[in-house]
Amino acid sequence: MHSFMGGGLFCAIVGNILLVVSTATDYWMQYRLSGSFAHQGLWRYCMSGKCYMQTDSIAYWNATRAFMILSAMSCFAGIIAGILSFAHFSAFERFNRSFAAGIMFFVSTLFVLLAMAIYTGVTVNFLGKRFGDWRFSWSYILGWVALLMTFFAGIFYMCAYRMHECRRVVDPR
Repeated sequence: MHSFMGGGLFCAIVGNILLVVSTATDYWMQYRLSGSFAHQGLWRYCMSGKCYMQTDSIAYWNATRAFMILSAMSCFAGIIAGILSFAHFSAFERFNRSFAAGIMFFVSTLFVLLAMAIYTGVTVNFLGKRFGDWRFSWSYILGWVALLMTFFAGIFYMCAYRMHECRRVVDPR
């Protein structure tokens, strides 16, 4: 039971770090513009060694930003619940912290999936046609890896919850 929670906590911490790094960095997409390389993230775009803030209020950027921030926040809340589940596995009869942590990690997974799907769809259908020589870059890939990490954190915490429930049924207090 504690090994599942430890594995889940490890995945969640790594996933949350990846979410923050992915959201904050400027390498979601790289492209060639007027013979020089450029790259952009959710907050800035850089051309010829100079970076500029994304001042346009474009819906897909705003949605991607919002879902990535919500994902990081729900993952952090899950980490707090996961740490508390180590301290007292079940303080309340009807509320189990490992279950709550698992749900928060699945919510985080949903938010990052929505962010990545929105960004991917718009980039491939709109920006991909505008820039001939382009590719997704490492910040974008970190977002997908963070999705996997938060998903597995949720799986681990749900397994810990199921193990606790099975023990409680076999050995009632």
